[in-house]
Amino acid sequence: MKRALIIGAGPAGLTAAYELLRQTQDMEVVIFEESDCFGGISKTVNYKGNRMDMGGHRFFSKVPKVNEWWDAMLPMQGAASFDDKLLNREVPLADQGPDPEKEDEVMLTRHRVSRIFFDDKFYDYPISLKPETFKNMGFITTMKVGFSYLASLFHKLPEDNLENLYVNRFGRKLYEMFFEYYTENLWGRHPREIDASWGKQRVKGLSIGAILKDVFGKVFHKKNRKVETSLIEQFKYPKLGPGQLWEVTADKITQMGGIIYKNAKVTKIHKACDGHLTGLTYEKDGIEYAIDGDYIISSMPVKDLVAGMNDVPGEAAAIAAGLPYRDYMTLGVLVPKLKLQNKTKLKTVSDIVPDCWVYVQDRRVLMGRFQIYNNWSPYMVKDLEHTVWVGLEYFVNEGDEHWNMTQEQFSALGVAEMVKIGLIDSEGDVLDTHMEKVKKAYPAYFDTYDRMDELIAYLNTIENLYCVGRNGQHRYNNIDHSMCTSFEAVKNILSGTKDKSNIWNVNTEEAYHESK
Repeated sequence: MKRALIIGAGPAGLTAAYELLRQTQDMEVVIFEESDCFGGISKTVNYKGNRMDMGGHRFFSKVPKVNEWWDAMLPMQGAASFDDKLLNREVPLADQGPDPEKEDEVMLTRHRVSRIFFDDKFYDYPISLKPETFKNMGFITTMKVGFSYLASLFHKLPEDNLENLYVNRFGRKLYEMFFEYYTENLWGRHPREIDASWGKQRVKGLSIGAILKDVFGKVFHKKNRKVETSLIEQFKYPKLGPGQLWEVTADKITQMGGIIYKNAKVTKIHKACDGHLTGLTYEKDGIEYAIDGDYIISSMPVKDLVAGMNDVPGEAAAIAAGLPYRDYMTLGVLVPKLKLQNKTKLKTVSDIVPDCWVYVQDRRVLMGRFQIYNNWSPYMVKDLEHTVWVGLEYFVNEGDEHWNMTQEQFSALGVAEMVKIGLIDSEGDVLDTHMEKVKKAYPAYFDTYDRMDELIAYLNTIENLYCVGRNGQHRYNNIDHSMCTSFEAVKNILSGTKDKSNIWNVNTEEAYHESK
């Protein structure tokens, strides 16, 4: 029997393990997870009954196989959720689907609201062409935005950096208002220093033109209109947060005979003189163990994978060592209410603003985004009717002054910024706080990233190594794309296919997975 060693129990690693066990009886599967939980950045943290979604995760895909996979793990709701009932709100219900008030293993249908908070006002994201948008901007700014966009249509910049990409899509004025500071805050680099490929992945097909097309499609009730990922209006969401999906998946893997080691950090990858991988070394409870394997599927950061491998050529080692990442910190803040007024037509419990997350474009603060967990799922909050559970998100570098803050210091920073931008009246409004950190949350597109193709070429010479997922490929994948890399890897392993271009090509083309 062959043995597959899988590094990482996030979406990519767990998908690979499940698919191998589902499709063959002749494979032993062993997973190594450095932390004590499942889901990677898609984990859910439970703090005193209030749950935190690390980074915010909408479950939406145009890939039928992914949707079928999700439905098999967590069926869609067949009855109204707690907040649906309170608000007398109609949502799509699955025939004979589980009742979220009685069962936990269920997906909910949620309304997508993500807005930009700029100049103490809310703007739709993506930017909409509503009267409210123009009212918020004012006549002069609206004119500047319009002429700036027209100028971008007639004078295209070379899309060799992220700034130029955004200016081409939205015009310079909108870029300066809504993209420049947020992007610099997210990456710690100005957009002109960042490779444009990140933007091409994250705003596939999205531009002022796409927004106009979507608006007119709605006005004229165009059937089968193509909807860009960033323009979706509803999405799926696990009742207890994204980590629930991966906890359920992990349970099924162990039931099928898979082995999962938690708190097991992979430290070395063993490579024979012929370039074939023979196994790995992992550390658990301070003790090192070695294990042999026929295949290695890695979702660990490429930087760490190559650093732990013996006999790597100097150029490949240097590229991997130079790959940058951005780390992430979030502060859960429990308050009785938010100062923000709900001026939308969407009904919410306690009439809070309906956003799942809000992009903060305010140079007065370091906060990049805040989530309102009440709106993700009513079951994320212990006392939904009397408290609001907010997640303040900060983009940092591991080891910097913010990363090294104590819980008390980070809490003081976050709460003070909530007051500064008007989320709450005073620090005395806060009932409780909780800090979480995530290393290497965002693979970055600068420094040695421009030589990533050379590193991929080297990794592809290692016949039994398969790199999958966001960090495994150093690519800013969504959950569905990370899963698709594992679908492709498993297909190659079971068919004996040596060409790995199908794995690396997931989510590289602008139109990839954008239409069925």
